[in-house]
Amino acid sequence: MEKLYVIKIGGNVVDNSALLTNFLTAFSTIEGQAILVHGGGKLATSLARTLGVSQTMVEGRRITDGETLKIVTMVYAGYINKNIIAQLQAMHVNAIGLSGVDGNLIKAHKRIDANIDFGFVGDIDEVNTGFIHQQLLNNTRLVIAPITHDGAGQLLNTNADTIAQTIATAMSDTYKVHLVYGFEKEGVLRDVTNEGSVISSINNLTYSQLKKENVIFEGMIPKIDNAFLALHGGVQSVIIGKAEKLFELMNGTAGTTITN
Repeated sequence: MEKLYVIKIGGNVVDNSALLTNFLTAFSTIEGQAILVHGGGKLATSLARTLGVSQTMVEGRRITDGETLKIVTMVYAGYINKNIIAQLQAMHVNAIGLSGVDGNLIKAHKRIDANIDFGFVGDIDEVNTGFIHQQLLNNTRLVIAPITHDGAGQLLNTNADTIAQTIATAMSDTYKVHLVYGFEKEGVLRDVTNEGSVISSINNLTYSQLKKENVIFEGMIPKIDNAFLALHGGVQSVIIGKAEKLFELMNGTAGTTITN
């Protein structure tokens, strides 16, 4: 089977034009197939403030009311996505920018939670693997924004880490998929104040222990949970680390490798 990289970047790269350009320069030179999934960064929060739309975050997740949904759709699937595509086109990369709505790429349902109303936040139901495969056959690089739909006309805001994991898992039937989570730290750190304290490898057993010790907490927990879901779903490897070190992450010489 052919190799496929699914790479996710977050706000630290999206918000920094120099970092983004450097990352995309590396991404543009990957040999073989690659999909980029991006988060939203600070622009949506900044625009919401300018427009007087209050924002609520719960455990690092944005509560998406009707007005916020308009803003995140404009920012994520609009400006950020097309800015990335414009840069890749300048690097002579045949890229297409999509949200989960385009090509019926990702269908989701509105999250149901007994304790919190997340608003128009979507949990994924299915990925259109045939559509993705067709684009890859055309040697097209896909750049995916974290907006999905429910099949009945409703847009939904969906976590980008989860989108990356779900796409990686869905494509693992036809590709040897490697999932890379690029973020602002060198990897999962034993001491969050020390970039040199990278934990090189985490498995199920060590993960449980690190959570008990409160070494891994808050926003890192759903990221690692997604990593294990990917591995259980057939993904070949998952690595978490500094987005700027893309090739080191891809060859396993940097970051934290998640193993079963």
